[in-house]
Amino acid sequence: MADNKEKKQSDLMEKIVSLCKRRGFIFQSSEIYGGINGFWDYGPLGAELKRNLKEIWWRSMTRDRDDMAGLDATIIMHPKIWDASGHTTTFADPMVDCLLSKKRFRADQLTPLSGTAWFWTGAVDSDSGKVCNDPFSMLQLPGRDANAVRKGAIQFYKGRGLENPQLQGETTKGVTNSTQYNEENGSLLTEPRAFNLMLKTHVGPVESDDNVAYLRPETAQAIFAQFKTVCEVSRQSVPFGICQIGKAFRNEINPRNFTFRSREFEQMELEYFIRPDEVAATFGTVPEDDPGGEPQPNWGWKAWHAYWLRKRLEWYETIGLERDCLELYWQAPEELAHYARATVDILYKFPFGTQELEGIAARGCFDLSQHQKFSGKSMEYFDEAAKAKYIPHVIEPSAGVDRMLLAVICHAYHEETVTDDKGKEEVRVVMKFHPRVAPIKVGVFPLLKNKPELVAKAREVQALLRPHMNVFYDDSGAIGRRYRRQDEAGTPFGVTIDFDTLGEDASLKDTVTLRDRDTMKQTRVHISELLPMLLSKIQGPQ
Repeated sequence: MADNKEKKQSDLMEKIVSLCKRRGFIFQSSEIYGGINGFWDYGPLGAELKRNLKEIWWRSMTRDRDDMAGLDATIIMHPKIWDASGHTTTFADPMVDCLLSKKRFRADQLTPLSGTAWFWTGAVDSDSGKVCNDPFSMLQLPGRDANAVRKGAIQFYKGRGLENPQLQGETTKGVTNSTQYNEENGSLLTEPRAFNLMLKTHVGPVESDDNVAYLRPETAQAIFAQFKTVCEVSRQSVPFGICQIGKAFRNEINPRNFTFRSREFEQMELEYFIRPDEVAATFGTVPEDDPGGEPQPNWGWKAWHAYWLRKRLEWYETIGLERDCLELYWQAPEELAHYARATVDILYKFPFGTQELEGIAARGCFDLSQHQKFSGKSMEYFDEAAKAKYIPHVIEPSAGVDRMLLAVICHAYHEETVTDDKGKEEVRVVMKFHPRVAPIKVGVFPLLKNKPELVAKAREVQALLRPHMNVFYDDSGAIGRRYRRQDEAGTPFGVTIDFDTLGEDASLKDTVTLRDRDTMKQTRVHISELLPMLLSKIQGPQ
């Protein structure tokens, strides 16, 4: 049963990937040259969807609040920033290599395997007598016999320079839940070693150690480095936040799961600066858990952490990701970053497994303290209300744009069996995006493209709607086929201009057919009422 479920999930992901390319959501980067692993381009629909998500996040985080300021910092910054943050010394993943295929994997993401392990002490070339004393091991995977296992070992020793290896010292042993083997071919893996994830470059005309720089692996550090400046020019006072949306780069060992783990991606990060608990205590008892309601001066880090978790879950519902498709994972003490007091991850149930969309961390004052230490510039803040000077503490909600976009696509994908006008059943693929995030809000269709009066009226409707939303005009093919194309694009509404619009039925003059994507229900709407009705449906309840 488990295998059947995994196959269905794999098949679903393949369908989603295929639709993303077919309909112009996501393409492999540099595809005409064979592509480049871990890099993706967003096509016409994907670019619109991505912009919508970022705009909705930015509006909710900055324009709809009084306690926020925005920042757009450079991708390349002074390298000492990464010394201060610890990235140059600690930003690494444990890496292992497959001794046969040479593929690299993250050691902390290997699948534990059980079975019979085969061992050899070395091999001798039967033609030249050359000896290789390198030990090797293979795990006998399900469905493979002893000959297949020995064939893998022979391949290993051929790679060590033996033309015709004869295996030596063969033994076997049962192993349980071992992470020493590659699940793809059964080969032994190397011992884990640290692999720094930052992408290095050089600034200036000469490549030397003096002008090394890095493509930022996160957007957060620019916010910390500019904390004092933003605080002063925006005239904000603690508690307040600084938001940023921008590119980040990580040289991932093994990019996978479509766009989920990529080497180039976008982040949406908020660094929310708060009073230390001892300062908040001057305003009253500091709550030990979520007090609910609106923020208060006596809130410490626990209350603020709970507040931002609550706000972020509410926000996901506004883009169509309901609470029941999300899970929360509270990191155990041994999993926390050394500076974090608490971190909760918001997870989405992807077809390939439940994975992180966003992390909300209580980071203490680590970052600002580090930048004060390494730069020699004070990061202290004087709190007029508390009459105290301190380095603010930070709550950080950090989300990945690309992961969020993939979650929205996966959540929107539906297959439905419908019956056409002739009674024939067919499978309808429909992307049920929330209208607020949908790349195209409405399709406009003249019933026939060879009737100039229909086309003219359809163009009038398009011109009416276009200043307020993204409109797609389509006059090619049968009207049913046009509906299906927009269903796959996730367009929530379709407007059809027919002969009744022109007054064939006088009572219906200047009305259009408005089709709902999800229900396929069609209603007549007067053109004068069309714009306010669509705007209301797109924005939905606030």
